Amino acid sequence: MRALPERGPLTRVRSWGDSTPWAVTGHAEQKVLLSDPRLSVDFSNPGFPSPVDPTHAHAGSTDMSFVGMDDPEHNRLRRMVSGAFTIKRVEAMRPRVRKMVDDFIDAMLEGPKPADLVRDFALPIPSLVISEMLGVPYEDHDFFQINSKTIVSTVATPEERRTAHANLATYLDELIGRKLTEPGDDLLSSLCVQIEAGELTRREAATMGVLLLLGGHETTANMISLGTLLLLHHPDQLALIRDTDDPNVIRDGVEELLRYLSIVHLGRRRTALEDIDVAGHTIRAGDGVILLGELANRDPAIFPDPDSLDLTRNARQHQAFGAGTHHCVGQPLARMELQVIYPTLFRRIPTLRAVGDLDTIPFKYDAVIYGLHSLPITW
Repeated sequence: MRALPERGPLTRVRSWGDSTPWAVTGHAEQKVLLSDPRLSVDFSNPGFPSPVDPTHAHAGSTDMSFVGMDDPEHNRLRRMVSGAFTIKRVEAMRPRVRKMVDDFIDAMLEGPKPADLVRDFALPIPSLVISEMLGVPYEDHDFFQINSKTIVSTVATPEERRTAHANLATYLDELIGRKLTEPGDDLLSSLCVQIEAGELTRREAATMGVLLLLGGHETTANMISLGTLLLLHHPDQLALIRDTDDPNVIRDGVEELLRYLSIVHLGRRRTALEDIDVAGHTIRAGDGVILLGELANRDPAIFPDPDSLDLTRNARQHQAFGAGTHHCVGQPLARMELQVIYPTLFRRIPTLRAVGDLDTIPFKYDAVIYGLHSLPITW
């Protein structure tokens, strides 16, 4: 991966099944291509850069709702949920998230040491947040966390991933069925209104629910634990985000952590519907394209000294959430959660430290969303 940018911002690579898609490593080129409607996200297109078995991981399943659709169908479904993730709506949730964070920190401080930051803090907070938004009973969190973990696993079999997805889809469908007769003030209930209006099917609503449930806790949970570990190993940077009340400083610090960690490790994959000229190359119709956000986020033309963690840099141009019409719909929520969590955690537990050396910590090399399986901590 490190050598790819040396071959230019676009280069042919050998991928699954001896296919040779284009790998896009340059930040500027990715920004342009991610907004180009001539690139399709439809997994069923010939030439789409997927494994031999198209059910590989979550990104290979057409059951993952609008993430695998092009406009106008993508936009039709996406707009049914995007209103719940506006900055205004998300900011209204900030006091509630602060209380959740304090409550889970209180529980850790009252519990045994060492604690597991993933189990006791990083995973339950975003799970509780997205559960409340969707109207999913939080007491079922073990069920959807186990199935979500299987869906994003790179070592689970295709059948195991299909079963996990079906488990969640069935669960959400049954929950939607109850909300059709007993609606609440939540996102699934708002989708029920679309179902009753004939604008959405129950299956579409259930698969959208799976997508939001999965995306709402897996990614943020991994950012919490991985970012905490990173900051513990950079105490000067940790102090910047701990010792300030300036929301702009905290915001910039979170953006730098998102850039530096770039936790989505499968690439944003597309197929060209027409010939596209970019950076002196022609991507031909039918060619596969893999846009590697983790390399765009280390592009020295945009981020000087990109391998250094610098919470004071302006990292807002990072591609952690993608760009264009398919940018992550939940990014305002993820940003808000991280802006609350990092400074609160380090202020409340100023002597926080990881237990053991880095080589004893189980990293998620077996998932398409990078993170930690566990992080023993003490104070």
